[in-house]
Amino acid sequence: MAILEVKGVNKNFGGLAALSDVDLSVQENTVHAIIGPNGAGKSTLLNCLVGKLMPDSGSVMFDGRSVLGLKPHEINQMGISRVFQTPEIFGDLTVLENIMIPCFAKRDGAFRMHAFEQFAHETALIDKSDAILADVSMADQRDAHAASLSRGDKRRLEMAMCLVQEPRLLLLDEPTAGMARADTNNTIDLLKEINSKRDITMVIIEHDMHVVFSLAERITVLAQGTPLVEDTPDNIKGNPKVQEAYLGESQN
Repeated sequence: MAILEVKGVNKNFGGLAALSDVDLSVQENTVHAIIGPNGAGKSTLLNCLVGKLMPDSGSVMFDGRSVLGLKPHEINQMGISRVFQTPEIFGDLTVLENIMIPCFAKRDGAFRMHAFEQFAHETALIDKSDAILADVSMADQRDAHAASLSRGDKRRLEMAMCLVQEPRLLLLDEPTAGMARADTNNTIDLLKEINSKRDITMVIIEHDMHVVFSLAERITVLAQGTPLVEDTPDNIKGNPKVQEAYLGESQN
């Protein structure tokens, strides 16, 4: 069953078409990758899914409900979380406090430090956050300041901040960007575990084909804002249309 349905989405910027008649169907509990060369419209599409951009036309349905016109925090409350290209964490706070903040913001609707300081002492929240940290192998870093973490651990922390919200759909914008290969492989293993153990559907934008082919069950290829191919990883690898989109000419 499709949990995310995108139909006929168009988005123009100053007369330039960033997305043209984009259709996308993501099945529940799967990992679906969106790939394409720079400027293909991948990030624009992701921003339409999370309320940062409003399409000029078309529909975006999550679990049978439209997300169009909703604010990002309202979409988050529906069960959609996002991981950004650069990890978005609170560097001055501890790892544990970072895990607590999404729960507070989801309940309160905004982040206010003076209110959070009271909320952060709730035993149930601390226990829940500690459990998430254990799940992502960061329990020994709970009291460390987030700014001191490596890039790989900052990404792991950001994913934990998503998991504590119990999302049904996780959108990841280049989750391994700037990582060393060891951190990349650790992130792949973590995402596989999240998908299998928590039944979380994932949509990934990624340039690293090692990551894409390690994780994705379906792949959509965008070229100049238009869906070019949607298929399994095995069928995508040798597709001449995909090679042409990336390299500028068919390899056949």
